[in-house]
Amino acid sequence: MSSKAINIKGDLLDLSTPLVMGILNITPDSFYAGSRKASEHQIIERVGEILSQGGTIVDIGAQSTRPTSTLLSAKEEVERLQFALPVINREFPGVIMSVDTFYGDVARFCVEEHGVAIINDISGGEMDKTMFTVAAGLNVPYILMHMRGTPQTMTALTDYNDLIQDIFLYFSRKVEELHMLGINDVILDPGFGFSKTLDQNYELMAALRGFSVFNLPLLVGISRKRMIANLLSTTPEESLNGTTVLNTFALQNGADILRVHDVKEAVEAVKIVGKLREFEF
Repeated sequence: MSSKAINIKGDLLDLSTPLVMGILNITPDSFYAGSRKASEHQIIERVGEILSQGGTIVDIGAQSTRPTSTLLSAKEEVERLQFALPVINREFPGVIMSVDTFYGDVARFCVEEHGVAIINDISGGEMDKTMFTVAAGLNVPYILMHMRGTPQTMTALTDYNDLIQDIFLYFSRKVEELHMLGINDVILDPGFGFSKTLDQNYELMAALRGFSVFNLPLLVGISRKRMIANLLSTTPEESLNGTTVLNTFALQNGADILRVHDVKEAVEAVKIVGKLREFEF
């Protein structure tokens, strides 16, 4: 069981029981249609749902990262976020928010002007070279994800010498760089679905326990992804059961945070796995 914690605005957020991060997409083109929220009413309804079902963190994304998406500028992201963030703060004061962005300027805007507590960067600082220094200056937890290229090019960048070793080396170098800059709260995200084939995603999941060598919080985000739909010949809309199976496996193998569309089901998985652990020999 994890004894890890992250610093949220001066308070330690305990990860000894895994947490659930609920996804709020303020995008018109996210891969899972059911997650798209644009109006004030939809945003309030979704955040209320995340919190009432047991979610601890609300992860807000203003840009789709599926391969067919169009890359937005930082300005366009800010325009979407400056509508949503005040609504969330007004209706849910004190809620823990993370922002899903790879732009340093967007991260700074969200943290400094709207109290966002965590930066969730899919690019590991590669798509905006200012991100690491910005994150260090903001002094908030940083989610470091593994990806090659961009969402638009990643499907062609799946040739690894050794998948697991290459990802471990990537994290070793990036974590050292972040720590040198003074960022202590680093959360690792293996990047399921990003620059990985179907088989590579499952190889990575099977090796999840190995990430314990970093002694850092581990986030797993596989909710309704193509690694499920393609394996089962189904759709994102029909992938909840597969999501729960993989979330359960991830919890049994070291996941500290589950990033999900379906909060209730993920919270139930956390409770059941936690109950089983009470009887481990």
